[in-house]
Amino acid sequence: MAFSLDQFRLDGRVAVVTGAGGRGNSIGRAYALGLANAGAAVVVADLNGDGAQAVADEIVASGGKALGVQVDVANEASTLAMAATACAQFGGIDILINNAALMVDISYDNCETVSLEAWNRAFAVNLNGALLCARAVVPSMRERNKAFGWGGRIINQTSGGAFPATGLYGISKLALVGLTTTLAKQFGRDGITCNAIAPGNVKSDAGKLLVPDDSPFIQFLDMTCALRARGEPDELVGTAIMLCSQAGQWITGQTIHVDGGWVLRP
Repeated sequence: MAFSLDQFRLDGRVAVVTGAGGRGNSIGRAYALGLANAGAAVVVADLNGDGAQAVADEIVASGGKALGVQVDVANEASTLAMAATACAQFGGIDILINNAALMVDISYDNCETVSLEAWNRAFAVNLNGALLCARAVVPSMRERNKAFGWGGRIINQTSGGAFPATGLYGISKLALVGLTTTLAKQFGRDGITCNAIAPGNVKSDAGKLLVPDDSPFIQFLDMTCALRARGEPDELVGTAIMLCSQAGQWITGQTIHVDGGWVLRP
């Protein structure tokens, strides 16, 4: 079949985006709005239920289809309830973006002093949460692939800070890369792809809270990035849509860096 720009459309697809209703101008919100603009019905999921509903309302007000759902990604029952709600409302699930994570609220103590409680909490959300959400939605993805031949799409949000990992946040995100390749291998024959996006330093509300404009780290990035040190949340959306769409159906097990040339890999 000849290539067409229509292959980037997501009409008829149902997407779940976790961590999409949190701090104001967020990557999760940008993903949710972008997928809706491409034609998908979007389940906006977040621990902050009111925030999730606010983003869903924003999509609906623009003419899209969306539903806000409160979810704790570290709780299996909560992720199963999220998937059940999505299926009941929209008939199934085709796309999962595992965006929910601890970043601002994670411990930045070194490995000698970080508490085991903080360590386990980071992995419960940043790694286990992605696994639980994937397990919750994959049965529906399999059914939808058999019915429509669309295939499922899973995107895990890792981080440029995992290459190399120098602390708990980076370690948890590097582990997520391992989960990405494993799910890609195990679900590939079901028509389900699994890839990761590794953002650089993004000017989301959370990103600016963690790394202010006058941070020495920004000065370092200004000197090292091939393009520029900071990007906007919307600049991640194109990569996500490509990976979620028919245009990206032959891509799996990959980590794509969207970071202005901060992490350069062969």
